Amino acid sequence: MNHPLKGVKVIELGQIIAGTYGGQVLSDLGAEVIKVETPNGDLGRIPSVAPINGESGLFLTFNRNKKSIVIDLKTDQGLELFYELVKKADVVIDNFRPGVLKRLKIDYEVLSKINQRIIQCSVTGYGEKGEYANLPALDIIIQSITGYMAITGEPDSAPVRTGIPLADLSGGIFSCKAILAALYKREKTGQGSSINLSMFDGMLNLLTYLGTVWLTKGELPVPPGSSHMYSVPWQAFKVSDGYVVIATRQEVFWERMCDAMDIENVKIDQRFATNPKRVENRDILIPILEKIFINKSVKEWIDLFREYEVPCAPVNNLDGAFAEPPVAERDMIVKYDHPTAGEIILPGNPMKFSDVNETISTPAPTLGQHTKEILISMLGMDAGQIDKLIKSEIIK
Repeated sequence: MNHPLKGVKVIELGQIIAGTYGGQVLSDLGAEVIKVETPNGDLGRIPSVAPINGESGLFLTFNRNKKSIVIDLKTDQGLELFYELVKKADVVIDNFRPGVLKRLKIDYEVLSKINQRIIQCSVTGYGEKGEYANLPALDIIIQSITGYMAITGEPDSAPVRTGIPLADLSGGIFSCKAILAALYKREKTGQGSSINLSMFDGMLNLLTYLGTVWLTKGELPVPPGSSHMYSVPWQAFKVSDGYVVIATRQEVFWERMCDAMDIENVKIDQRFATNPKRVENRDILIPILEKIFINKSVKEWIDLFREYEVPCAPVNNLDGAFAEPPVAERDMIVKYDHPTAGEIILPGNPMKFSDVNETISTPAPTLGQHTKEILISMLGMDAGQIDKLIKSEIIK
């Protein structure tokens, strides 16, 4: 069975992460994603970023399955080439600063006249207009301004950002969702869409119930470390050779945990009889548990808690995470051979379809690798025409 987005053509003007992750997800679903790059290439290509054999690990990750064509959009001929590609495309993605699309003459108003079915999705930091529209929007800046760094880390510690570039990734998460919705709408109406989303908005949305509690009750969260504001025990405990996480939201799990740890006296203590009481008396309960946890190893505790069906997990680093059984069971590692970086091994595609068995994993492209291929296959150009464009430095 074909992948669900087979036949969908995406033109990606995006760079680094916020403008490339959405396209990478669409490519996993079968879309043909064509990166239109400047002669200098995507800024994500800088080899000092997560370096792997002289290439950027960031670029090798977020541009898997894509094709690269170099067009100088600041030239009239380059712009005309881009317009011709748009006629054959379904989606255009970018993460330019506000105003850049209009300045380059590739905004939705222009492109929709060329192709009324085109879907254009722009990822910005703070939106196209407004007081902050032109402020820099790096991942750490957005994590900071949207409250994440104030609620991440241990209590009374310095601000901490999340271990992944969540703000940048939010651009890809929401752009992919919006594009899929626009493709569905287009099937019903025949009309394209202009999609505008911001990393700032995305991160506010991902605050979910913490945002609701603040907006409704005026209650500010504090950095919880690994613990939970509303459930106890729900955190990491130090053991003899590492850390183990326990999550006992339901009373049945609390009771099973006490049975597994053989702490009947704690189980029947009225101060800990219900979760609200345990939350109220966490400063008493947690030290009691800490003294017990330190006496066994990670494996001993995990084996014991799983026997008693208590929600638990080791605190893995990536070596442990990628060694867990579901990784192999669900094909969550993919590979490809890159022409300069060699074999690249990456996290796989989490979206599994019962009627699709093949996993798409082709190398991140070298700069301009597919320029000739795309001009021939999509625009029907011949070798002579392409050579003229190369000599004029319109393409590369």
